[in-house]
Amino acid sequence: MLFDPVAFLKATGVGHTVNRYKKNLAVFSQGDVSDSVFYIIKGKVKIVVLSEQGKEAVIAILGPDEFFGEGCLTGQERRLATASTMSDCEIMWISKPAMLAVLHNEPTFSEMFVAHVLARTIRVEADLVDQLFNSSEKRLARALLLLANFGNDSEPKKVIAKVSQETLAEMVGTTRSRVSYFMNKFRKMGLIDYNGHLEIHTSLLNVVLHEQPHISGDESTTSQLDP
Repeated sequence: MLFDPVAFLKATGVGHTVNRYKKNLAVFSQGDVSDSVFYIIKGKVKIVVLSEQGKEAVIAILGPDEFFGEGCLTGQERRLATASTMSDCEIMWISKPAMLAVLHNEPTFSEMFVAHVLARTIRVEADLVDQLFNSSEKRLARALLLLANFGNDSEPKKVIAKVSQETLAEMVGTTRSRVSYFMNKFRKMGLIDYNGHLEIHTSLLNVVLHEQPHISGDESTTSQLDP
């Protein structure tokens, strides 16, 4: 019988179980023992890093069919971030031994996981470029589009789950007041609607596509981070 990665990731078995979480619950916390990998079946999860000075930064918001916590596979002994639910979620927990075994024994699963890791690496590089070279307005537009799955393989979602302005500010690296200003600007321009839920229009892409950052190996570029 052929191994089915999708079936494996949605069924309880030896070393892997499906757990259900309510909104705003921690899946794991920064500093916890790193001994398992997680796969999102349903819902959204945010990954947050807390500095020694108490400042929080949202480094990722993940959705269905995405892994997190995979640092344990590279020898990471403690969690470097906190993962918490942004909605009701169904999440597969996979122990480190079970994950290593399926990666070793099942090529189809290994290919899928490698594709995930590569996609995540590309996303991190794009996030870094975004932070270094784009204004906070463009960073916010990009964050909203990513939340709506624009640019991903899955179908874009015009209406997305409510995300607080504080969370958006942490994602973008700016203040809540700046986020509020730009959200109102986007709404007046007809790029988004929000009234209990957030509705993203494809026209918001124009904010991101207009004047893309130019990176040249022969010219020095100054970072444009907002205070």
